[in-house]
Amino acid sequence: MYIIIFVTASSKKEAQKISAGLIDKKLAACVNIIDKVDSLFFWEGKAQKAKESLLIIKSKKEKMPKVIKLVKALHSYKVPEIIAFPVIAGDKPYLRWIDAALR
Repeated sequence: MYIIIFVTASSKKEAQKISAGLIDKKLAACVNIIDKVDSLFFWEGKAQKAKESLLIIKSKKEKMPKVIKLVKALHSYKVPEIIAFPVIAGDKPYLRWIDAALR
């Protein structure tokens, strides 16, 4: 099963480091980084806000445990966002490319 994983990072530099690790270890076929995302969230008993970078990771479900392990090893947050969504449909050539990239 193909998945899209969202991870937020504290900075573009951290996002790039995580992305490079995912690509180098063939845990992601592609990672998009959207910088300067306004995040509002509840943490440690109060409302917080931060500028973050959002990683949009294209991968496969069987890679998820290793993705989580790598992200946690490289991330500065105690509890980083690491959530995955199933891809319910996609262009066949693109999905074949993901398969090839993750081999």
